[in-house]
Amino acid sequence: MDLLAEKLDAHPKKPPFKRFLIGKARAPGGTLFLVKPLTFMNCSGEPVAQLLRYTGCTTGDMIVVCDSLDLPVGVCRLRRRGASAGQKGLESIIENVKSQEFMRLAIGIGRPPSKEQVVGYVLGVPRGEEQRALDRALGRAAEGILRLCREEPEKVMNELNRADE
Repeated sequence: MDLLAEKLDAHPKKPPFKRFLIGKARAPGGTLFLVKPLTFMNCSGEPVAQLLRYTGCTTGDMIVVCDSLDLPVGVCRLRRRGASAGQKGLESIIENVKSQEFMRLAIGIGRPPSKEQVVGYVLGVPRGEEQRALDRALGRAAEGILRLCREEPEKVMNELNRADE
């Protein structure tokens, strides 16, 4: 969201009594709302439900960007819908909006060597080549989101998902 906000000269602000930042940008085909929940990721469903009521958008209008331990570092996967696959933020969103019918763009962060290290790994700061791979993935993700405003989702999915192979 930060990368897109900068690229589109959007200036996210916190609406009164809301648990998210929102910026508005012009995009091909209409207005693009850039949103960042102000909760822990595992509780992001409540602000997303609030956002849908606030904007009048539907789950079919949104793209959720999240991390994925199940993808190698820097790999992007865009999907039209589906279950959470154990991703706690997606679980929270699905539970709060009562739907799995929204696009999601997962960015791979890989897995730590042991299960006990997951929390520290997810909250840690990547270094070296890992950081460079994530920066490249964030750039591809931002461009993919902009392309979704003007192109068919299948075309964007095919190219974005294949770019990492």
